[in-house]
Amino acid sequence: MTIEDVFQLIEGDMDRVNSLIQDSLYSEVVLINQISQYIINSGGKRLRPVLVLLSANAFSYPSRENGEKDIILASVIEFIHTATLLHDDVVDESELRRGKDTANELWGNAASVLVGDFLYSRAFEMMVGVGSMRVMEILSHSTNTIAEGEVLQLLNCNDASTTEERYLEVIHFKTAKLFESASQLGAVIAEQDQATEQAMAKFGMHLGTAFQLIDDVLDYSASSEDMGKNVGDDLAEGKPTLPLIYAMQHGTKEQAEMIKDAIEHGGLEQIEAITETIHTTGALKYTQEIAQKEAQQAIAQLDHIPDSRYKQALITLANFSVERSF
Repeated sequence: MTIEDVFQLIEGDMDRVNSLIQDSLYSEVVLINQISQYIINSGGKRLRPVLVLLSANAFSYPSRENGEKDIILASVIEFIHTATLLHDDVVDESELRRGKDTANELWGNAASVLVGDFLYSRAFEMMVGVGSMRVMEILSHSTNTIAEGEVLQLLNCNDASTTEERYLEVIHFKTAKLFESASQLGAVIAEQDQATEQAMAKFGMHLGTAFQLIDDVLDYSASSEDMGKNVGDDLAEGKPTLPLIYAMQHGTKEQAEMIKDAIEHGGLEQIEAITETIHTTGALKYTQEIAQKEAQQAIAQLDHIPDSRYKQALITLANFSVERSF
């Protein structure tokens, strides 16, 4: 099964998700409509909503009574994700997202933050409609954890002493948590037992971790056109990602000092030399290997789940997370 097959498998459900997203974006405040529509419709793989749908379908949820909860929760997950993007771009002072100008670049920081708040609150309005305290518990905890991850990343910024363990903690909190919740929610609404629910949560956590690690690799190996952002953006912002941490530990004293200085002060003055160091020290290969292990751990969580096209699609998604070039 290819990644294209995965998207084709849930094409009808994704059409319903997209329709609900468009309907739920409406506000009488014109600026909210403009920014919300811009960021939601600016592309992206929508992997988190896809996870909700695949997980629910893997347990035959849509054939059950009240089979709209997966559509609602897929939309909720996308709103939460989009809100974090708006806030991230303000904190990072980013100018590009998915190959287009960021909302803060076009409308300013204040409008971006406030529309992000609108999307968060609209997401919680929608999840109330699902009528499940368990769903509310998972998503409220998830958004809280993501916020903690944002603060942890802020603390790590410009800190060249950040360890691999500290960096992975940021990934688990900031990125992987929403993947975890998306996968878990499918099992919850399909009324699976606790063991199955936790297996799906772990699947999402490992998948999200692998996905972010490959993003770190692509920051030094892909083109701006493929990534939809500027090469070296993380370094410019002083973020000590895993390739940088590994290169500092395994490069020469001079190379380590060069990377340390770049992290502590930001900027891309030494980007070519740093990129070469990352390649020659094997930092990208190491990061890819860690990502591969995470993807395999994700797939292992699916062992006791009944075989189906949707289970195969989840496996394909895990493999795609580490094989992709964008």
